[in-house]
Parts: sequence; C-alpha cells; structure tokens
Amino acid sequence: MTTMTEASVREFKMPDVGEGLTEAEILKWYVQPGDTVTDGQVVCEVETAKAAVELPIPYDGVVRELRFPEGTTVDVGTSIIAVEVAGAAPAEAPAGQPQAAVAEPEPEPEAKPQARQPVLVGYGVSTSSTKRRPRKGPEVTVPAPAQAIETELNGHGHGHGAVAEKPRPLAKPPVRKLAKDLGVDLATVTPSGPDGIITRDDVHAAATPKPAEPAPAPVAAAAVTPAPVASYDGMRETRIPVKGVRKATAAAMVGSAFTAPHVTEFVTIDVTRTMKLVEELKQDKEMQGLRVNPLLLIAKALLVAIKRNPAINASWDEANQEIVQKHYVNLGIAAATPRGLIVPNIKDAHDKTLPQLAAALGDLVSTAREGKTSPAAMQGGTVTITNVGVFGVDTGTPILNPGESAILAVGAIKLQPWVHKGKVKPRQVTTLALSFDHRLVDGELGSKVLADVAAILEEPKRLITWA
Repeated sequence: MTTMTEASVREFKMPDVGEGLTEAEILKWYVQPGDTVTDGQVVCEVETAKAAVELPIPYDGVVRELRFPEGTTVDVGTSIIAVEVAGAAPAEAPAGQPQAAVAEPEPEPEAKPQARQPVLVGYGVSTSSTKRRPRKGPEVTVPAPAQAIETELNGHGHGHGAVAEKPRPLAKPPVRKLAKDLGVDLATVTPSGPDGIITRDDVHAAATPKPAEPAPAPVAAAAVTPAPVASYDGMRETRIPVKGVRKATAAAMVGSAFTAPHVTEFVTIDVTRTMKLVEELKQDKEMQGLRVNPLLLIAKALLVAIKRNPAINASWDEANQEIVQKHYVNLGIAAATPRGLIVPNIKDAHDKTLPQLAAALGDLVSTAREGKTSPAAMQGGTVTITNVGVFGVDTGTPILNPGESAILAVGAIKLQPWVHKGKVKPRQVTTLALSFDHRLVDGELGSKVLADVAAILEEPKRLITWA
C-alpha cells in the first residue's frame, strides 16, 4: 500500500494580513478535513487588530487537518491548516524482494518552476534551495517530527554525541517573550498545542495563581489570616476577553489621550434649513439611490471649513518635532460595529462632489456593518467625524484618532424652542463638539473651523458661496 510522502503535505501559515500585526483570531473555517481546495479558494476568516479578513489557500489539495479551532488567537507564522498536495508516492518494493536490496535511486530531476501563487501581505511563497543527495543502504534517517519542530522553534537540535539534557520547551518567540514578561518558567508549563508546543493560553494559565491546598498547621504555630483572593461569580458576572479590534482601539485611545493635549469646544446651532435641504436632495435625480442624510451635509460642511482653514488638517511628527500639513483630506467616519469601534476613511474626500461623497459614505457604512472593512481603509486618516447623535445623546468630548489633528462630534438633532427672527419657535437644533490637538492647533484656529461648520449648517447655501 502506498502512502503520501511527508513532502506532499503543505502547511499554510497565518500570514501578516496587516502592517506589522503579530496575531489574528480564527473567526470561521469554511472547510473541513477531507475537503478538496483549489488555489485561491477562501478557507477561513480571521480577525486582526484592524479588521476581519478572508484568507485564500495558495495551492490545490485535500485538507488534512485544521490546526486550531474557531475562536483561537494564533501568532503570525504559525501553521493553521495542513493540506495534502499532488505529489509522487514512493514506489512499492516488488513482492519477496527485501527493502535492503533496492538499488540506489536516481537523482530526482529538478522541479519545474511553479506558476505564480497569490501572496498575501507579509506572506510569501519561497522555494528551498537545499538539495539532498540520495543515501545508499536500506536505512534512511529522518528527523522525528518533535525534533524538527524543536529545531524550528528553538533554533537548534540535538547533535550526535552530545550529552543528554532536558529538551528545551517548544514555544514561538512571542510566547517566550510573554512568559518572560509574566515571570513564567516555560519548563514548568504544560503544553496544549500541536506537537507539544506551548501556547499563549498555556502561559497565561501558568501565570494565574492557583489556590493552594490547605495544609495542617503546626500545633504551636499561631493562626495566620489568609490574604484575600479575588473572587468571580460566574452566575452574576461575565468576563469578555479583550482582543482583536476592541483591544487595538483601547490601546490607541489610551495612547492618544495621554499623548496629544486635547482641547474640546462646543456650539449649539439651528439646523432646520439643513434638514430641509436633506429632504430636497432625496428628491433630486442626481442623488437617487444614494445615501442622503444629515451626516452627508455635515461632512461636506467640514470639508469646506478645512478648505478655508487648511492648517487644521495636519499631524504632529514627534521624532522630528515638526508639524506636517496635509494637502489632502482623508475623512474618517467613526463606525460602531459588533466587533468594536472602527474608523475607516474616505480617501481624497476633498476632491469629491456631493454625489460622489454620498456614494463613498454609503459604501463605507455598509462595508463596516458587514465587518469587511480592509486594514488599508483605516489607515492614513487626517480628520474624523463621529456621529454620537444616532444614540440619542446631545454630544460628547471625542478623543482624537491617533495621528490626526481634529475630530468633530455631532449630537442628536432635536426639535427644541429656539429664538428665530425675534420669536420663539420650534426648530431643529443640535450641538457640535470639536476636539483638536493643542500642540498644532491653537484656540483661534480650532474656533474658526467650528464656527465655519456651524455657519454652513445654519445657512447651507454657504456650501455654494464658500466652496
């Protein structure tokens, strides 16, 4: 009976699907062991710190094993699926002929160059240049899987003639760093990964203090009051691991809040005319099929205000102690999704007409709700809008998206009593809040931008006269 050689099993490793990301969570498998896959077929969906991404397999074959279940966070570079690819099986010896009598095999011809395979960001397909000469004799020594894995993970194996020593625990470099940071000796950790590899969960489990078994105290010893132990009531509490998008957002917001000196200014305005214009645009033939709402005109108003006050569209270069002024506007729109808050941006929003801006906003929102926003769509933003009014609140003090100079929060639009033309009348009113980085935006500049946005929303015809 013939069997597939080890060389015919390909290991597909977790690629870096973002820029410098070190791990990703497997959200969903689209294949199972025994399924046939083809080059470019999507086999799973993973979530990084930036977005959910579908991973295609770069070769044809049959799924042999899924290395990790759904919900597992895996380090970049770790094998996640094994696939048997088409390959030659070793010829079976004729009946009655001992294996030792088999003649020396002829050198294998050089493999023909394969067609170019699709490569993900940070993941390449490389071909080994190492060649082995066939050995004579009936016995061929093949390193044991555990030894090969140890060599890959730890950077060394056991040489011949070396003094027997306790094998080094198997763990990826990021896991070793985690163990070092937590003060965990890997030699004391029980591995749960494939082939005895220590995982992050193993290190965290080893770092969690375990309740000590009660020991009988000496008769003469004085009673000692035990230190309080943190309790967790599983019936009344729920613990949710912070990972993926939520983890990245938390780190970014902490970094932004304690790096950039925030200043927030507020203004309450009458947007009745803007709301009327929204209704008129919905009937316009050029806007048919597009998303037309107050956010569209607020975005356009902010773009006009930036055009009138270009110094607001900048970033702070800490390394060079410079202000970097941007001559383009990548307009970020904060979006709440089931996976957490993300801020994709509309590239070159300053160059778009109102219908183009409406189309871009519609695509951005629908993609975010489906969880399909790409990492590239969330990079390079310059100024952001966050619409907290959709939750029924008046306004807030928004935190800057890292690397940006300003963020505009829009509150709920409500019918309120308002003095209009000398009389108190019911008018559509909202409150705007603009937070900006006080290192590069002073109070005057920030106030001018906020005042311009407010003036446009009170008199939307200024979109024509100021644009």
